[in-house]
Amino acid sequence: MTQTVPKSVINWLYFSAFMVLCMAVIGAITRLTESGLSMVEWKPLIGAIPPLSDTEWNRVFDLYKQTPEFIHKNYWMGMDDFKYIFFWEWFHRFWGRLIGLVYAIPLIYFWIKNMIPSGYKPRLLFALFLGGMQAVMGWYMVVSGLVDRPSVSHYRLAAHLSLAMIIFVYLLWMAFDLSSRLKPVPVQHVAPSLRRWGYASLILIVLTIIWGAFTAGLDAGMIYNTWPMMDHHWIPPEVTGLASLHHDAAAVQFVHRWIAVITACVVLIFAWKAQNGFLAAAILLQVVLGLSALLSQLYIPVAAAHQAGAFVILALLFHQLFVIRSSSRVS
Repeated sequence: MTQTVPKSVINWLYFSAFMVLCMAVIGAITRLTESGLSMVEWKPLIGAIPPLSDTEWNRVFDLYKQTPEFIHKNYWMGMDDFKYIFFWEWFHRFWGRLIGLVYAIPLIYFWIKNMIPSGYKPRLLFALFLGGMQAVMGWYMVVSGLVDRPSVSHYRLAAHLSLAMIIFVYLLWMAFDLSSRLKPVPVQHVAPSLRRWGYASLILIVLTIIWGAFTAGLDAGMIYNTWPMMDHHWIPPEVTGLASLHHDAAAVQFVHRWIAVITACVVLIFAWKAQNGFLAAAILLQVVLGLSALLSQLYIPVAAAHQAGAFVILALLFHQLFVIRSSSRVS
């Protein structure tokens, strides 16, 4: 007998996950416009209000003028230029606060109304905790670019994006589980090889996204804008050893582009075995978006769509893995 679950709880989880996806796209635009270091203060409460007077604008601009990014890169900026990059970082943080409200307020309501399914209160609280940690991780990332370097650490950027991925799939997995209580997944035979292809796809997608974050953090997408060779090289001369693969811009792009090719092939095989046309179409579109972003030197709408595509693929893959997990195991 299936347990009755309020659809409003399920829809709330799906909507919260969608907002996290939007946050990832906004974060990508913030990075692509090099706006992330424009706000040098972290004010979790009053920071939601942007400057409302010329005096306040001058104050925050003066703070920015003391940063390594302004001193070494953006010394040419005037107030209008600063307001543009300030907007994207402010909007990025504002959207994060909005996610917190959209998640926390319904959670309190569902809790008071005793609408939360049995066993889910700790899980939902843990998601709230992850959201708080994401805010801390975001500021930890920003701080890395305010001391002695004109950019954020690409390692911290990757950690920030990875935590966003974890929150995204965690919300979706809870939504999938609660949805299955209303409409159970049909029991079917699942070959062990299908699970293996699914797990391999997951590992490769995560690695591809992490190296994508490295690529973004190092501005590696702005060099070697040719395909399939990197200018006249299959392997760029900057690849000098294992260490270069995660800290040199050209080497990082090399890893990202070829691990993406491997990932696309593995996911396509998994999608074919699972008869999942949506997943196959999503990975093919992601390849097109990735190549378009590279060849256009990161044209912002295309590059932002590429970020969104990564999260869509994660959602489709995790749904397929959930179906496999919920189906009968081979005896």
